[in-house]
Amino acid sequence: QVQLVESGGGLVRPGGSLRLSCAASGFIFSIFPMSWYRQNPGKERELVASITTTGSSTNYADSVKGRFTISRDNAKNTMYLQMNSLKPEDTAVYYCHTRKWDVDYWGKGTLVTVSS
Repeated sequence: QVQLVESGGGLVRPGGSLRLSCAASGFIFSIFPMSWYRQNPGKERELVASITTTGSSTNYADSVKGRFTISRDNAKNTMYLQMNSLKPEDTAVYYCHTRKWDVDYWGKGTLVTVSS
């Protein structure tokens, strides 16, 4: 079955960096687009970044453009989110997502806290 496991979250000071990873299994990773979402309590889950199957095209939320970089390694069945110049408003649980045959799959999330 499809499994998505996020890692790399933690506590970081404003202006710092983190790299999130999403390890995928149970499906042919290389043929599905992937995305990162984030969510705070009481708020809707929002799309942070997405990447096509080969990584040739990416999209970002306006709030993270120029600071975050999404990438993937199809040989390792892993997606990444490099987050630089982090701000307190980036604090959230970050989720890995894919959509396979009209079914949405999510990881359990990894918490990122940006605070001094």
